[in-house]
Amino acid sequence: MNNTANKRNVWSPVMTPFMPDLSIDDQRFIEHCQWLLSNQVGLAVFGTNSEANSLSLADKKRLLELLIDSGISGNDLMPGTGSCNLEDTVALTRTAVEAGCKGVLMLPPFYYKGVTDDGLFNYFSQVVERVSDARLRIYLYHIPPVAQVPLSIELVERLRQRYPDVFVGIKDSGGDWAFTRSLIERLSPQGFEIFAGSERFLLDTLRAGGAGCISATANVNPNAIANLGATWQNSEADEQQRVLNRIRGVFEGFPMIPAMKAAKAQATGHDGWRLVRPPLVALATPAAEILQQALIDEDFSMGDKTRRATV
Repeated sequence: MNNTANKRNVWSPVMTPFMPDLSIDDQRFIEHCQWLLSNQVGLAVFGTNSEANSLSLADKKRLLELLIDSGISGNDLMPGTGSCNLEDTVALTRTAVEAGCKGVLMLPPFYYKGVTDDGLFNYFSQVVERVSDARLRIYLYHIPPVAQVPLSIELVERLRQRYPDVFVGIKDSGGDWAFTRSLIERLSPQGFEIFAGSERFLLDTLRAGGAGCISATANVNPNAIANLGATWQNSEADEQQRVLNRIRGVFEGFPMIPAMKAAKAQATGHDGWRLVRPPLVALATPAAEILQQALIDEDFSMGDKTRRATV
C-alpha cells in the first residue's frame, strides 16, 4: 500500500447501485466512482453508505478488482474491509493490499456487544499478523451509533504502540466533537490521521489539525465538500461550512441511504439508482418529491457532469 501518495482530505463511502434483481450494477458503480474522483473526492468503497454489510465477500473482491482494471489508482481507494468474520476481514484486506490501495477502513467485529479492549486488540492484531504484509495501512472505523462497539482512545494508542506503521488513522463517526478533538490532540502530533465521519465537522477538524472527513453526503455533494477541504483557510470557509450543513440537514431529514440514492436517480435520470438491498427500503415517491423540493429550495444541484458521467 502506498502511504506516500498525495494526501486527500475528503473521501466518500461510495454508494452501490443495483440492478432490478438486486445484483450490482457494475457500470453505474464505476461511473459513479469516476465522477467522484472528477470532483476531487476519494473512494472509501464498502462503507456503511455503500451497504457494505449487504454485500458478499466475493462481491467486494470482484468490485475492487474491477475498479483497478478500470484504471482507477489504488492511491484513490480506501476500501472498508472489516467484518465480524476474521477470515473474511483478512481475505479482503489482503486483496486490498495486493491491489495497491492507500489503506483499508476497518470496522471492529460488531456482533458481540460489551467486548473488552483486550478482545478488540486481539482481533485487530490477528488481522495484522495474518495479512503479514509491510504495505498494510489500517484506518480504524469508530461508529458506535451503528456498530455499538466503540473504539477507545486507549485502544487506538495501544494499537499504535504495537503496530506504529500499520495503524495510521481513524474515521470517527461517533458524532461527538469532544471525542474527535481528543483524538486529534493526542494522536495527530504523531502523524495519525483523524477523519470526521460527517462534513458537519470538516472545518473544525481541519482547524484543529485533523485530516478531513469521510462523509456519506460526499456521494451527492462532492464538489462543495471537496472545495471546503481545499480552501478551508480562506475567509469564506465559515460560510461554506454553513451551506454544507444546510444540505446535510436536508438529507438527514430522511433515511440517508435511500435519500441519497433518490437524489442521484433524480439527477441522472436513471431510476435504478433508487434500489437498495433489504432490509433497507427505497424512498417512497411522496418522500422523494419532498426531498427534491427541499433541495430545490436550497438551490442545490449535483452539476451537469453528473448526467454526462452516469447516463
